[in-house]
Amino acid sequence: MTIPRAEHPRPQFQRDNWQSLNGVWDFDFDFGLSGRERGWSQAPALTQQITVPFCPESRLSGIGHTDFIPAVWYRRRLDVPAAWQPGRVWLHFGAVDYECRAWVNGVAVGRHLGGSSSFHFDITEALTATDNELVVEARDDTRSGLQPGGKQSHQLHSHGCHYTRTTGIWQSVWLEAIPTACIANVRIVPDLDGARFVLTPTLENVRQGARLRATLLAGIDSDQILRQVEAAGLSGAALSLNIDDPRAWSPADPHLYGLRFELLDAEGSVLDTVHSYAGLRKFHIEGHRFFLNNESIFLRLVLDQGFYAEGIWTAPTDNDLRADIELSQAAGFNGARLHQKVFEERFHYWADRLGYLTWGEFSDWGLDFGQPLALHNHQREWREVVLRDCNHPSIIVWTPFNETVGGARQHTEAHHQALREIYALTRALDPNRPCHDVSGYVHVVTDVFTVHDYEQNPQTFAARYAQVDVAAPSRAYVSQQEHSIRWDGQRPYVVDEYGGTWWVDGSGDEGTDRGAGWGYGNRPASLEEVYERIEGLTAVLLAHPDISGYCYTQLTDVEQEQNGIYTYDRRPKFDGARLRAAFAAPAAIEADR
Repeated sequence: MTIPRAEHPRPQFQRDNWQSLNGVWDFDFDFGLSGRERGWSQAPALTQQITVPFCPESRLSGIGHTDFIPAVWYRRRLDVPAAWQPGRVWLHFGAVDYECRAWVNGVAVGRHLGGSSSFHFDITEALTATDNELVVEARDDTRSGLQPGGKQSHQLHSHGCHYTRTTGIWQSVWLEAIPTACIANVRIVPDLDGARFVLTPTLENVRQGARLRATLLAGIDSDQILRQVEAAGLSGAALSLNIDDPRAWSPADPHLYGLRFELLDAEGSVLDTVHSYAGLRKFHIEGHRFFLNNESIFLRLVLDQGFYAEGIWTAPTDNDLRADIELSQAAGFNGARLHQKVFEERFHYWADRLGYLTWGEFSDWGLDFGQPLALHNHQREWREVVLRDCNHPSIIVWTPFNETVGGARQHTEAHHQALREIYALTRALDPNRPCHDVSGYVHVVTDVFTVHDYEQNPQTFAARYAQVDVAAPSRAYVSQQEHSIRWDGQRPYVVDEYGGTWWVDGSGDEGTDRGAGWGYGNRPASLEEVYERIEGLTAVLLAHPDISGYCYTQLTDVEQEQNGIYTYDRRPKFDGARLRAAFAAPAAIEADR
């Protein structure tokens, strides 16, 4: 049987000895939350089967149950190669929504809270020589207000901009052989001006005399060694890999250097080897401008929600992840705002390879700012997300919240404090990237100032943004000015949601059971009217001397929301050349900035 999503889930931190656990597992629902009471952790009487890593709501899972699911259970056999001993065996989950517990041979091996972040359990002590059994339980309460869920619907059916839910395992599961003394992580910071990578390792169980060797390779698929350095095997002690004739990473030239990390014992024997890569790039802000590799850049982003008709939150294949980026680039965008979803590491890998700029966002919708535990859950999981993804050169901005005006109105003090804390946490975890506290509304402390605006009339749109002026920044449009700080002209001003024009291509994609479709504004009377809106609105932003970027809504239709430039199943709705002419900034505008 072909293993679904069989590619390595973490190409930026990969060991040779690993084993995919994707495929058919035993499965059952636990509508009464009674599985533990019934002894399912020890001997589960599961009656169905499911295809992992697809959630039970999806068609690709083989289940397709879209009502609320409080808990699910999984079981499968584990065959651990004898060659992996001695050493450790880690059980990895790309993501499980929301509370995950696992047992191996009836022994509890771990618990994790968080529906979007990756995690692992050390299962070594629970394994036997042969015939191992893995049991997983996932609990999910989308409507609790305590757990972030992104765009998952709190009603039975999809509605408005809320879509089919995701429960349980929705990213790859795999085993990995880990030496007892190992490289747990390496933080990679590109220093373009210094022509080097600064590497900070996290090591486990190292003994006196251990060494860390870092090797720089000419490319991600190259064996040519450019430089090799060694340092004492000290966890947290940084070392540098200097680069002769440095080649910067950019959308025009997304060059990636290969990296190899080796942990050596006192005698020089290799204890652990990890393969990685990195892009040498610099992204920073000066005043109200973005700079990439010390050159001003205007961000032409598209809103990407990462939903798939067959897999919901999970791409059917690895090629689908790459294809979404290529569809966006073909339409004239140089990046995406990854909206209300933590995208899997394979997506970031393809963004790195294809030179695609992204804003990493959290799936924060569903949180109740009046419940302290909800804010704790957000901070804990957001920390895991930032630490997992901070080495990707394609990610240029962090966005921990989206449209929190409801929280600001109902729980003002708690809301403002939560934003201050998450901003401080994000900058402490990753001081090399800007932090955008909230997309669109109610800024409290932020490096990027954004607004959302679905005005469909280009003339009205132009009059509104004529007020954006660095010489008089307080006049600039603010979506929720009664709750938000105002723009000060000293940070980039970005319209990071606009457009969203409603258009159905007439091919039958609108014929779903999710109710009437919708888009922003009045439904255009003709295709030409759609083009006029897209072209007119976008031209206002591209030509504005004090606006530094845009994000068009959106890349694809999602269920009943029919405002994408592609259908939900990725068919084009418009003429590609005309879209590129509208969305791609003229070279003269780019050069002037």
